[in-house]
Amino acid sequence: MKAQTNIWDVSDYLKTKEDQALYLDACIEKADGDTAFIAKALGDIARARGMSQSASDAGCKEQRHEHFGKN
Repeated sequence: MKAQTNIWDVSDYLKTKEDQALYLDACIEKADGDTAFIAKALGDIARARGMSQSASDAGCKEQRHEHFGKN
């Protein structure tokens, strides 16, 4: 009999900004300078927030539309 596994995604558990901040703090501490590890953590937080909300919070939404219109 095969063991049944479930996919676990940390972004499902980062519901509040406080959870996200604590997660990022823990990842930065654990990363020991590994920027790829920190980038992954930021990606997890972005997924938790939803990409459109993250872009809006960062003020990128307007800039992104500007770039689409330029060649």
